[in-house]
Amino acid sequence: MEVCPYLEKTFKILGRSWNGLIINYLSRCTERSAHFSDMKRDLKTITPRALSLKLTELSEWGLVEKKIISKSPLNISYQLTDKGYALAEALVPIEDWAHDHLDLEEN
Repeated sequence: MEVCPYLEKTFKILGRSWNGLIINYLSRCTERSAHFSDMKRDLKTITPRALSLKLTELSEWGLVEKKIISKSPLNISYQLTDKGYALAEALVPIEDWAHDHLDLEEN
């Protein structure tokens, strides 16, 4: 029996550091978007370089888009695409399972 290649690719995306958390974070923001500085502040342990790389990676997969709001002063936001939001919605049952079955103090 083979593993579903679609599920395998999904876990390849979500299994990389920060990707699932960034998708979850953006899905909870107003209009599913946030500025880089907001994400850096709220995702406390991610480095600016890692955040930049992850946003680029998620953008290449079509899950996040970079939106230039104004050029002077430069104002950029990142937001989930419809595809990214659909993935965020698919993660809700996993989050529910985690609340019911995981203890954050273990391991």
